[in-house]
Amino acid sequence: MKIAFLIGEFPSISETFILSQITALIDCGHQVDIYAKRPSKAVKKHKDIDKYDLEKSLFYYPNIPKNIFSRSLGVLSLIFRGSQTRLKPLFNALNIYKHGELAASMRLFYRAIPFVKIDQHYDMVHCHHGHVGSIGVKLKEIGAVTGKIVTTFHGYDINVIPGLRGKAVYDDLFQKADVITANSNFTIGKLLELKCPEEKIVRLPVGLDLSLYTFQERVAPQNDTPIKLLTVARLVEKKGIEYSIKAVAQLIKKHPNIEYNIVGDGPLLNQLQQLVVELNLQDSVHLLGWKTKEEVQKYYEKAHIFVLASVTASNNDREGQGLVLQEAQAMGLPVLATLHNGFPDSVIQGKSAFLVPEKDIDALVEKLIYLVENPEQWAEMGNIGRRYVEENFDIHDLNQQLLDIYRKCE
Repeated sequence: MKIAFLIGEFPSISETFILSQITALIDCGHQVDIYAKRPSKAVKKHKDIDKYDLEKSLFYYPNIPKNIFSRSLGVLSLIFRGSQTRLKPLFNALNIYKHGELAASMRLFYRAIPFVKIDQHYDMVHCHHGHVGSIGVKLKEIGAVTGKIVTTFHGYDINVIPGLRGKAVYDDLFQKADVITANSNFTIGKLLELKCPEEKIVRLPVGLDLSLYTFQERVAPQNDTPIKLLTVARLVEKKGIEYSIKAVAQLIKKHPNIEYNIVGDGPLLNQLQQLVVELNLQDSVHLLGWKTKEEVQKYYEKAHIFVLASVTASNNDREGQGLVLQEAQAMGLPVLATLHNGFPDSVIQGKSAFLVPEKDIDALVEKLIYLVENPEQWAEMGNIGRRYVEENFDIHDLNQQLLDIYRKCE
């Protein structure tokens, strides 16, 4: 099967699950091409890029000139030099009557270029994020791409974009896409609110390759070794890291032998560093920046408790599934998180994890104290969490489900 993945950034440092999905499909014997808006800004390259030689099947959309005159010259230049280009889709992309602002701005034209140059035909076009799916159905409509359209919704696309662009923003996508997948029951509910046809929706969580996550039972550290808390997240508002830092500040007053490691980078780095200084936590709280997948694994291995205090951001952005919750459980970590969107689908509340209300520092502190003072609970919570991930988030099982979705579309 020939499959095109349409995504935003590749490889995204915050969406490594897309890379995992691509490599799993390749392992199953399918050809996957990747079309992305921009390259990752990450300094370190994920090892799977070279392992699977993905750069040979990776295509970036050309930059769209900001100046309308330069943009128009680019259009004319490509048309006049288009001896090896299918021109009909490009002319179709300029039809303002049919495609409105997408045509008038020439954005649809520029998005079509990678497809008409190489004349690819696909069985499936898998779009990650709703706004990418909206472009995907247009590319098919103008004849730039072939194949069934599968669109996966995650978080920002379903929580923020409708508020910015109106509740009808995905009407065209819902009508023309063949399948809409959602990572959680919460996301499904939001899709239904936007009038997505229920019969097109399939719940498909993001999965893990469990062979890469070695389970270990957690036990209390010996002697003066600190209890290590861990968060793996982008440093953005919806991750709620300021609340977990403030909770740790309270926890340390009762249990000073705590080390809190935060792995991730993002726009709030300086603000969070300042908070650490203000709370005099420099010796206990460490903002470690972005790490490779292999480096993150080492932090999982050394941790005792995983924390993710996600919140609804001021622009209404929210988490989707919270893949790190599955990663932590797969490694045997007890989890403390918030009652946030898809999180109740991601853990077994009260058994593999505790979930507390968003922005409730007192509740975070209460559960942190409980976990620190009851290390005999760690192993049981970890075992329950590992089994839950094995039964519900195994990448091999979920990719078979994805292939079943593809086949039903054919």
